[in-house]
Amino acid sequence: MLTATDRYLARLIALPMLGTLVIAAMLFMLDKMLSLFDFVAAQGGPVSVVWRMLANMLPEYMSLAIPIGLMLGILLAFRKLATTSELDVMRAVGLSYGRLLRVPYMYAIALALINFGLVGFVQPLSRHAYEALRFELRSGALGASIKVGEFTTLGKRMTLRIERSRDEGRNLQGIFVRAVSRNGQSVAVTAAQGTFLATDDPDTIIFRLRDGVLVNDGPKYQTPRILSFSSHDLPIDLPKIENFRGRDVDREKTIPELVVIGKNHQTPDKLRNEVRANFHYRMVEVVFMMLLPLAALAFAIPPKRSTSALGVFVSIIFIVTYHKINQYGESVGALGKVDPIIALWGPFVLASALVLWMYHVIAHRPGGQPIGALEYAFSKIGKQAARLLRMGRRRGSASSAAEGAA
Repeated sequence: MLTATDRYLARLIALPMLGTLVIAAMLFMLDKMLSLFDFVAAQGGPVSVVWRMLANMLPEYMSLAIPIGLMLGILLAFRKLATTSELDVMRAVGLSYGRLLRVPYMYAIALALINFGLVGFVQPLSRHAYEALRFELRSGALGASIKVGEFTTLGKRMTLRIERSRDEGRNLQGIFVRAVSRNGQSVAVTAAQGTFLATDDPDTIIFRLRDGVLVNDGPKYQTPRILSFSSHDLPIDLPKIENFRGRDVDREKTIPELVVIGKNHQTPDKLRNEVRANFHYRMVEVVFMMLLPLAALAFAIPPKRSTSALGVFVSIIFIVTYHKINQYGESVGALGKVDPIIALWGPFVLASALVLWMYHVIAHRPGGQPIGALEYAFSKIGKQAARLLRMGRRRGSASSAAEGAA
């Protein structure tokens, strides 16, 4: 049963946690959006593909943003309690840190289950869909093979150039087409406008041209034949496009699929190492979320009579550094240089020991401050910087006064 204190803590944690989660996910997506726009523009694809690709990358970004949001949500809530002396009141009435962590662990367990669903089942499928869109862009299956302002070859016998494109490719202007048949005849067409139309044959489309000139030439013609037209349908055979691969990459396998492949002794050693490394990477990222409430509490409480925000800065460095170490451990484990269990669970044990030590210091040692040495060092550096700044201002004022007297 939740008490009034629990509900108060839940409200304090919810707002910064959700805000941090949304901001972190948006920053990840904004960074990816810029590169996707460049990629799609280079391939000549429609802008709508960018949003589809970003939607498929969202589960991956959410799996990174959830731990950051959980850490900062709990940290900022306890920091507010500490700086306003509410935490001292709660401790004075008999609420231990273990009791105060009940609500943060409710958040942690719920978000860990959501993150497990994302990294275990949703993210592999969305990653495969993202790679399929990249393949279709490169192969031209999305109409991306026709680039505005460039000569494009369709098959071996047709060359096409489009000057302008409007309404997302539905209205093409300034068109030049040259096609050569197997018997040596050639057709060159210029038209003011054109539109691609689908047919019953999936391998053929109709290019409907308007207001143009057609020039037909061949070995049997003494002079080329020229025809002006207001509307002309030109059939185009689409080039054959390969089918995209299946979910053969370890990152695109769900957790049960990874377990089956990893336990199969007939699996090649290279693939088995990659699968095991990816499985343990996903699991260790989820399990590590159980340590975040303890770490957030240790980073949140500043020294007495201090409003230092160093703990917020150090907490972000801590969680990002641990994530990068896990990525390196996955790479080393996939290469077979180190067993994936050691490469990924070894850093987890060390990080767990560090977090438990920090929690023990803050919770069981009177006046304990796990990052007290860092607080002291940054305080000294801040004082020295302020003193140097004051000295610089005094020298500047003295030199100005001397120049005025002169």
